[in-house]
Amino acid sequence: MNLNDTEKNKLIELIKAGEKLPKEYIYKLFSDEEDVFLFWNGRKEDVTNIALPFHSIEHIDEPRKESVKAGGNFSMFETDFRGRQLKGWTNKLIWGDNKLILSSLNNGPLREEIEKAGGLKLIYIDPPFAVGTDFGFNIEVGDETVEKKQSLIEEIAYRDTWGKGISSYLTMMYERLKLMYNLLSDDGSIYVHVDWRVVGFLRLLLMDIFGESNFRGHIIWRSMTPSGFKGQTSLGRSHDDILYFSKSDKINYNPQKIPYTKDYLKERFNKIDENGKFFKDEKIGSATTQETIDKLKNENRIYITGSGKLRIKHYLDEADGYYMDDVWSDISHENSQSDVRTGYATQKPEALLERLIKASSNEGDLIADFFCGSGTTAAVAEKLGRKWITTDLGRFSIHTARKRLIGVQRELQSTGKDFRAFELLNLGKYERQFFMDDLTNGKRKAKEDLYVDLILEAYKAKRIDGHSCLHGAKAGRFVNVGPLDVPVTQTRLMDIFEECRQKLYTQVDVLGFEFEMGLTPQFIQELKEKGVAITLKYIPKDIFDKRAVDKGQAKFFDVAYLDARVHHAGKGIQIELTDFVTHYTQDDIEDVQQSMKPGSKVVIDDGQIIKIEKDKNGIITSTKLTQNWHDWIDYWAIDFDYLSKPEIIKIKNDDGEVEEKWTGNYLFENEWQSFRTKKNTTLEFKSVPYEYSKPGKYKVMVKVVDILGIDTSKIIEVNF
Repeated sequence: MNLNDTEKNKLIELIKAGEKLPKEYIYKLFSDEEDVFLFWNGRKEDVTNIALPFHSIEHIDEPRKESVKAGGNFSMFETDFRGRQLKGWTNKLIWGDNKLILSSLNNGPLREEIEKAGGLKLIYIDPPFAVGTDFGFNIEVGDETVEKKQSLIEEIAYRDTWGKGISSYLTMMYERLKLMYNLLSDDGSIYVHVDWRVVGFLRLLLMDIFGESNFRGHIIWRSMTPSGFKGQTSLGRSHDDILYFSKSDKINYNPQKIPYTKDYLKERFNKIDENGKFFKDEKIGSATTQETIDKLKNENRIYITGSGKLRIKHYLDEADGYYMDDVWSDISHENSQSDVRTGYATQKPEALLERLIKASSNEGDLIADFFCGSGTTAAVAEKLGRKWITTDLGRFSIHTARKRLIGVQRELQSTGKDFRAFELLNLGKYERQFFMDDLTNGKRKAKEDLYVDLILEAYKAKRIDGHSCLHGAKAGRFVNVGPLDVPVTQTRLMDIFEECRQKLYTQVDVLGFEFEMGLTPQFIQELKEKGVAITLKYIPKDIFDKRAVDKGQAKFFDVAYLDARVHHAGKGIQIELTDFVTHYTQDDIEDVQQSMKPGSKVVIDDGQIIKIEKDKNGIITSTKLTQNWHDWIDYWAIDFDYLSKPEIIKIKNDDGEVEEKWTGNYLFENEWQSFRTKKNTTLEFKSVPYEYSKPGKYKVMVKVVDILGIDTSKIIEVNF
């Protein structure tokens, strides 16, 4: 500590008085540790070190043949009777907060799987800066477009970290980058795609974590048309920045060649022949034989100068590019009409990721992207024969990536190339428990009370006492808050129904994170006919951030319902999707109409997508765009034998040993699916025939993902 007695006494007086400390004192406190160090308001050295179990939501592996039928084998993997991968690394698509995911990957049982897979060799991330539109997306309904607003947990997770300015952003990134550093193998590398406004900060941050000696380059990707114009007061922008670091000096690097640009050829290959090809000429050496010269003439490889001298031509195909440097101008953004374009504003071109992945990994290596977006890193990794992990906070991002990765599986299958299965994971109830434990320091009774109060406050309901099943009331309706960590069951609804009937209550809202599969519209209708109208509503993850609740922006939406029919087809069955009902509301139509200027706006209200138009005279008209339930379906999938694979999670016990535990649920094996893409917006509403290996009773699960990215499922019993 480089402080004299006078400075120490002054420092103590300032602390006692609650005054700010002069910055030079802060620096002097650490002067013995290092000459230069990074400091910002809120910097903490410790990182999250919890290990939450991962839930397997879905397992996806395209059958290794054209139709879904029992029997057969394919690929280098050991497969089951459907030709689906049984052993070996399964790729991971993980939905949730990447801080908790990274901590759980570092400290949990999956770390061992990562090490068995060869370790994590490469990380590419494109973290958001001022998120805003990153989580919003557009939905096309016919010729109209409606914006799906980002959820508050998506917005708050990053946007509100700017409450203290750049320091909040650095704190958010610092912890995540430290966790990534710990997860990388010793010969691993990281590429960080950085916003131009924070590139200087992030470069210093990365040097602090990875070490100055492991800084490998600052890539300038000139990806845009120059944006300069006369009269502007700053430089026009035409490039992105990518920072490249290794974990140690054991770097794995495969130099890639960049094709020559036309401008480069004009400069270096400064002549052009009669076929329009650039070339460079070279003197003919004295040792060159006449036979060689004649051969070159026959190949049109001899150039005659103005003075009649002979020279040898060197074309582009003889100089196939230069080893890549730190300025790239040969890769453009994905064209808006590209087959792989997903609609994400921040989507990066596959060519960019292909170059990075080839440069810093080898076939069979494991790579990761913890800000998944539309899934470009994982898609390219799969095509290049790499294993992958990718994560995102946004529900719709995960859904977009899932469709894209199924498309990659289909593409590779059609060309006879191998591919790996992937699983969709999340932290489920354990993530919710972590938030509540963090708020209450793990005190169970306090947690239960705070949890109910938290949900009621977000729902704008008042707490009531003297009831066994009901917790609150709102606008003439009573409210039940479902459990934190298990689904709302039919038994729970019957208990609520009995209490309501005894007290002559007729309307109740039941709020839950998950609902038992047996809660059908028919069951809810039966309770209504008996005198109690029950409405089921999902609790959004947003309620765990008090800022969302304070703003009144945590939205609860009604549970959707689907219906499907079983058709017997020869020796198999087919599933037909026959109905889908939702009451989702994103907009308050009255507020929209009052605030509208002349023009049009597309809104979502009570399960309908509506176009509102206002003319210059203030006359408002509305047109319903969702003509039938088909318009709401973006994706649907089937597991023909849902009870065949129990969901087993791995948990570390107090002794650090890994234990396997059945959650009581089953793994959804995605055996058939149909979904919309930008290239093909049509859907199949009847599956291909499926044959069971033996007669019996089976549970079929049908899963629908609507155009908002929300899952709805139903189980159907089949006798075959």
